Amino acid sequence: MKCTDRFYPAIDDFRDPFSRDRDRVIHTSSFRRLEYKTQVFINHEGDYFRTRLTHSLEVSQIARAIANALGCVESLAETIALAHDLGHTPFGHVGGDTLDGCLKESGNRYGFDHNFQSFRVVTRLEKRYAPFDGLNLTFATLEGVLKHSYPYKKPFLGQWYEETFRLDYHPSLEAMIVDYADEIAYISHDIDDGIQFGLIGFDDIIENDLVAMIDEKVRSEGLKRGTKLHRYRFVGMLISHLVTELIASSRPNLPSKAGVLCKTIPASDPKPVGFDSDLEHDIKRLKKILFKKLYRHERIVSKMHAGKECIRKLYKALSEDADLLPIEYKVRLDSERIDRVVADFIAGMSDRYALQRYREIYGLG
Repeated sequence: MKCTDRFYPAIDDFRDPFSRDRDRVIHTSSFRRLEYKTQVFINHEGDYFRTRLTHSLEVSQIARAIANALGCVESLAETIALAHDLGHTPFGHVGGDTLDGCLKESGNRYGFDHNFQSFRVVTRLEKRYAPFDGLNLTFATLEGVLKHSYPYKKPFLGQWYEETFRLDYHPSLEAMIVDYADEIAYISHDIDDGIQFGLIGFDDIIENDLVAMIDEKVRSEGLKRGTKLHRYRFVGMLISHLVTELIASSRPNLPSKAGVLCKTIPASDPKPVGFDSDLEHDIKRLKKILFKKLYRHERIVSKMHAGKECIRKLYKALSEDADLLPIEYKVRLDSERIDRVVADFIAGMSDRYALQRYREIYGLG
């Protein structure tokens, strides 16, 4: 298939193919539900904190800027960014890990993978057209969602995926850009939210060379640590620095091309998009600090424990009594395993809807 091909016929209109994909993603129920899905902080903790929706918008903004600077297709990068988290469960990565465990305990050896779930959302679970399931997106968009992160080969991706999407090849440059835009967004914004919520301070992360360098630039403007303006400028400068460095280190490695590249760079070759080794090392060290001091903070772990318990109990109840499922899910049981149908239902829930159903089913008021 060509990058702009679709699996089902479509009539061209005034938009380019990837802009049509973007519009289809934005109008889905799955995209709207991201507003009430956790990024790091439970949605109802406050209006300031990032959700999956605001995160996806921020990744899109960063990806567009990088794609434009590198001469790539901005609308494709934007669309992959907006779609990349559609498959996330309630309660962030903890929710996905819990659902994965529930499936495997039920005998489903493939478990749950949020990247593949995003692909399922846009190819099957969203139903917007009478002749087919899914959104009928272009091959390049589907490739970017399916191969959002390396390695691309997964045990649950069978021969059809292997042959159709060439899992032994890197995705398009635009998809690689989204992968790095995702990293830039969540590192910078988790620091912002963590400091705002009072879980970490600059003293906790200043040991990192990257943080120290950005902090020095901010303070050279006369802004003191602990102020809102310092935090705002720090986050802005951190994003700007990472984007600028990614562009500079990637530009010399880009292959000469005409249009979007799909299935052209072997996965055994280094990715042409990426940071230089020194900055990559600093980023890895910063992520380790954040994991230890923010993501494993007792207040975060406590909230996530409640989310894990909610998903476990929902999975148990829905698996044992299929009459608790909505009719559109019950009809699938004639041809599909109940564990996968239940997983699809739970994965599509927002945080607050999952908690609401949990309380209803278990009579918790």
